[in-house]
Amino acid sequence: MARLSKELERFFFEEQRSPTTNLTEILNLAGERIFGFLFVVLSLPSALPVPAPGYSVPFGILLFILAVQLIIGNKTPWLPNKMAKHPIKLELAQKFIKSGLPWLRRIEAITRPRLTFLCTTLPGRVIIGITIALMAISMMIPVPGTNTLPAMGIFVTGFGLQEDDGAISLGGLVLCVIGGILSISILAALAWGGTSLYDQIKIWLGR
Repeated sequence: MARLSKELERFFFEEQRSPTTNLTEILNLAGERIFGFLFVVLSLPSALPVPAPGYSVPFGILLFILAVQLIIGNKTPWLPNKMAKHPIKLELAQKFIKSGLPWLRRIEAITRPRLTFLCTTLPGRVIIGITIALMAISMMIPVPGTNTLPAMGIFVTGFGLQEDDGAISLGGLVLCVIGGILSISILAALAWGGTSLYDQIKIWLGR
């Protein structure tokens, strides 16, 4: 099967398209690597350092739904028909894909099947699913700083999943942990009136 970057480039830039597309059309590119593919595609807009207004919440919901299905062992994902058929402006999708392709190619250059148990066994997929579900919740929080790093973690983890590269997925899980710590710190700072989580821990230890 062709590399994901090639498939996306062909679909979005080489073939004639209508002014809108949807997830159902994009899913036809995925084949047997559909879960990882969906994690990559749905996290991409929020993972990029470009504004993605209005996409973090609905895509976060979809990512959460998919992560739960990965946890319970589904082989084929299910998406709500309304979301799967929801029109996405081709021009906007091309903007995100164009920004993400260079990063995608860099990751593809170093991927190969390794530590495959993390991507192919149920325990490994459960760990990935739980982590992605938590990061998807973070993406749904309408607070700056709680979206980008968790989305990057999902992107890298999903890419490793679709390439059966457990080492890449493991790196993505590390990003997810860092993203989770950052999100908790930001929310804690808001809850404690601007005091960072680090400062609050120092206060607790001082007591």
